[in-house]
Amino acid sequence: MGVLKRFEQRLEGLVNGTFAKVFKSEVQPVEIAGALQRECDNNASIWNRDRTVVPNDFIVELSTPDYERLSPYSGQLGDELAGMVRDYAKQQRYTFMGPIKVHLEKAEDLDTGLYRVRSRTLASSTSQDRPGQAAAARATGAPSQPGGHVAPPMPTSPPPGAPPVPRSAAPGAGPQPYAQTRRWVEINGTRHQISRSTLVLGRSTDADVRIDDPGVSRRHCEIRVGPPPTIQDLGSTNGIVVDGQHTTHASLRDGSRIVVGSTTIVYRQAEG
Repeated sequence: MGVLKRFEQRLEGLVNGTFAKVFKSEVQPVEIAGALQRECDNNASIWNRDRTVVPNDFIVELSTPDYERLSPYSGQLGDELAGMVRDYAKQQRYTFMGPIKVHLEKAEDLDTGLYRVRSRTLASSTSQDRPGQAAAARATGAPSQPGGHVAPPMPTSPPPGAPPVPRSAAPGAGPQPYAQTRRWVEINGTRHQISRSTLVLGRSTDADVRIDDPGVSRRHCEIRVGPPPTIQDLGSTNGIVVDGQHTTHASLRDGSRIVVGSTTIVYRQAEG
């Protein structure tokens, strides 16, 4: 059973069905849960071969009407969403720098049914409260506002968001033990990192990368790391076009252009 499905089932039994009534608004909890999963994937930082760090502090911005509906349950919903993130990270072998927290906030510029997710990586502190986390951020010299990614110093690993540094580049270091290839896709100017062996693209919230395009199927296609890296159509309605050719399966190279529906995806890879 998938992480999102288990999350939905847990919500069904909470507060004697109160959640079922509250969440008849435009924003559904599974949509927020799916957005948190994508936030982890899109901001995953590879520190070394065995460790990929993802954000642990999330802010979900809601329109005024949706916030007013959900705020009485924000504590319980935040706990459930944090548990879902923890389950998803375990499944994907992600790690965190501190406790997982999910907060709801009101955003005056959002219309009913719209939401926005911001995230940051905060190191553990003894108090584990937000002021303590801000102090940890100041100690590292990194920004503490939402959207910044903060982590404690780790001399033997690259900082979050930076590509791994070959050992041969460090003064006095020995030869590099392995070459690491970074892979990602670019969609409408946004980079989505490929941090595991497969990446499913589609319109569903269950997809690893969600594409809001009516011409895209719920689970449209899947990129497989390989070697060699390939793309596989998953029985979509409109198919895929790779480098100008209609196909159901194709090998990928750096710069390959994939068209699904009316959306163009560029596959990228670079040696670490």
